[in-house]
Amino acid sequence: MDVRLGYGLTDVGVIPLDWAVFPLIALSTKITDGEHQTPTRSPSGYYLLSARNVQDGHIDLLDVDHVCSDEYQRIRLRCDPQAGDVLISCSGTVGRVAVVPEGLECVMVRSAAMVKADPVKLCGSYLQYFLQSSVGQRQIAASLNQGAQANLFLGHIQGLLIALPPTKGEQEAIAEVLSDADALIESLEHLISKKCHLKQGAMQELLTAKKRLPGFGGEWETKHLGELILRFTGGGTPSRLNPDYWGGDIPWVTVKDLGTFDPHHSQETITEAGLGCSASHLVPAGTLITSTRMAVGRAVIYEVDVAINQDLKALVPLPEMSSQYLRLWFALNAPSLEELGSGSTVMGISLADLKEVVLNLPRIPEQEAIVAVLSDLDADIAALETKLAKARLIKQGMMQELLTGRTRLV
Repeated sequence: MDVRLGYGLTDVGVIPLDWAVFPLIALSTKITDGEHQTPTRSPSGYYLLSARNVQDGHIDLLDVDHVCSDEYQRIRLRCDPQAGDVLISCSGTVGRVAVVPEGLECVMVRSAAMVKADPVKLCGSYLQYFLQSSVGQRQIAASLNQGAQANLFLGHIQGLLIALPPTKGEQEAIAEVLSDADALIESLEHLISKKCHLKQGAMQELLTAKKRLPGFGGEWETKHLGELILRFTGGGTPSRLNPDYWGGDIPWVTVKDLGTFDPHHSQETITEAGLGCSASHLVPAGTLITSTRMAVGRAVIYEVDVAINQDLKALVPLPEMSSQYLRLWFALNAPSLEELGSGSTVMGISLADLKEVVLNLPRIPEQEAIVAVLSDLDADIAALETKLAKARLIKQGMMQELLTGRTRLV
């Protein structure tokens, strides 16, 4: 490995010569996990945190338990989280790290651990970012026990190696820059959430005629879905025993792809031979595809020709129905469609039941106008998501630079 002048190779990688590496126990006044006995929970009171509440960079209080004052005081004899302390998830999704914010009165169960940084040697926020970095996460992953369920124990945490700049002021400067990056990411996430709620409200109003766009009036028609579809096309699965059927150029779509939708790609592909020797069909780009098994009611439109499996149906509408409008209608009504699903083990809806679904429908010009309004909102959300992805990548690059000393702030 090439090491540039002024840097040296250590157990945590290449860092500046004026940095040092310490085990976490040498930088802390206390490292402990939460309560080992089963706490007596209360409907309200003080927060009782577990690993699920420790998210990367914040404490999630949306799904949290509580304990009364007596239990709170008892558990605090073991673990007494205070503002600036660092919490680590030790089971489930192991290795998430967050700093306790000001004003949060809480205790923990044993699935989370607490690190009290030595105020002379270590900044808690710096420790959070270091443990979230690739260097920190690799150490945590290497420390996990090899049992049926991965766990991070106190001995593992105590031995984690932390690379430190020569002054606490430089630690704080690094943490401040990364905190600013987090603030940008959080603001974009908030804006995306707000836009998504706005779009959902607009769908609810426009697709139910509660609100009409300027220039449109008159009554909507009530029809069964089967009256509006020219053709329902099913799919199939080529034999898994024949490798010549798989890995070709034809995207082969299943219910899994609806959850990770990409309008140009699918998780698996098949060959022309696979398409010809199965019940699958090639569905032209722009055709609405919906699930009739498992994720009932989800609907997507691909921008490329795809094949589909037996759990999906392709719907080719009559001229009086816009495919894009129908996609939006499915998005709004997916919960009610899912309730129609039946089956002892796997939820599904029959084609006959799907055809009987009732919807109210404006004429094509109004459908297209509604699609245009909602598409503009989709474009806004997509643009924000692109910015968010870029902000996250930039932060990752900043962490790599700042937490290894490649870029210095002081």
